[in-house]
Amino acid sequence: MIEWGPQTRDANNGKVALVTGAARGIGLGVAAWLIAEGWQVVLADIDRARGSKVAKALGNNAWFVGMDVAHESQVAVGVAEVLGQFGRLDALVSNAAVAEPHNPPLESLDLAYWNRILAVNLTGTMLLVKHCAPYLRAHHGAIVTIASTRAHQSEPDSEAYAASKGGLLSLTHALAMSLAPEIRVNAVTPGWIDARDPSARLEAPLTELDHDQHPLGRVGLVEDVAAQVAWLLSENASFVTGQELLVDGGMTRKLIYLD
Repeated sequence: MIEWGPQTRDANNGKVALVTGAARGIGLGVAAWLIAEGWQVVLADIDRARGSKVAKALGNNAWFVGMDVAHESQVAVGVAEVLGQFGRLDALVSNAAVAEPHNPPLESLDLAYWNRILAVNLTGTMLLVKHCAPYLRAHHGAIVTIASTRAHQSEPDSEAYAASKGGLLSLTHALAMSLAPEIRVNAVTPGWIDARDPSARLEAPLTELDHDQHPLGRVGLVEDVAAQVAWLLSENASFVTGQELLVDGGMTRKLIYLD
């Protein structure tokens, strides 16, 4: 059930965006950025207690709905609640993911763990788009998926995460072809991003060594990703679909060479 914040609001004032995985990190940053730009934002997350608290803290244009994106029944009910409350949907940001980029070693990789990562990181987006597309089409809406540079580069023990994000990029490109021109579909691919909440960043700032490893001397922030998502959802990007924006400061390595 959609949870309301502290004040009564006009549910028809402004465009409506659904942001998944929005209780923390990049999803929360995207939600906050869109609210600042005048969007009405429904935060969806599996963590109901935290999600409800975060939505209330974001103020009058934030709502919350509990959702496990890997379960179609929950996605269907959640999207129906958004439409029942607002009567429209203009944007979907599919950010929900199992965020741990490192699996157990391949020889001991548990199939249930593999299936859960792919279900949330990849299948979840398909389910969300399936249930949101009719309403997005009615308002010439837009979709942004959140990928990862793990889709482009190899690192030890990241098979499930890399496979899920690589598949997500392929799905994004396919959806862009299927849904155009009524719905635009793009991806934002973060790399070296400090995705912690602002309070955690203040309590434990990154070290000089962290910054020195980056060619510009600055590690990316959640807000850098959120700004790209907001642009892709805006009229300024009305001609853009099927694209991937890398937000990693040029750190992505295409190949790994053994010494």
